[in-house]
Amino acid sequence: MSYQTSNPLVGETEFALEGPWATYWIAFLRVVTGWWFFHAGVTKIIENGFAFTYGPSYMKGMTGTALGGIPVWMGNNLAWLIEPGVPLFETLIGLALIAGAFTRLAAFGGVIFMVLFWVGNAGFGHGVVNSDLMGLFLFMTVIVLAAGRYYGLDALLEQTALVKQNPKLRYLLG
Repeated sequence: MSYQTSNPLVGETEFALEGPWATYWIAFLRVVTGWWFFHAGVTKIIENGFAFTYGPSYMKGMTGTALGGIPVWMGNNLAWLIEPGVPLFETLIGLALIAGAFTRLAAFGGVIFMVLFWVGNAGFGHGVVNSDLMGLFLFMTVIVLAAGRYYGLDALLEQTALVKQNPKLRYLLG
């Protein structure tokens, strides 16, 4: 006896991203992800300016992570970049996502942050699926769905003569 006829998962499945609800949801997801990073960055700037000393000091203590000695080296040698860079780039990534401008480029920056956070916080006390991994998935979703094209400035930027003359720029937009 075959179970194929009663299995609803067998057969053609289509997931079309069309219609207003899908575009609203993609835009909402982009804006919420942007707000999350903007808030994280601007809060650090308000509290510490561009001297986020917690970042390098945290990295100096990351001796037992999957990254080995890399974060310790970074904390010791790149503090000049990490202290202003973390709050600045979190804020800029967030603003770009909220506005839907250079969305893929900004989300790629978010992916880099989240990979470093996920591996760097690799205690995995609750398994490998944690909030850092979910943040990574949010940024990847924004990239894959070209979320800046939905009610974002990227839709307008892609209509400019510069982008039309250089279509590869669309990979940074959307």
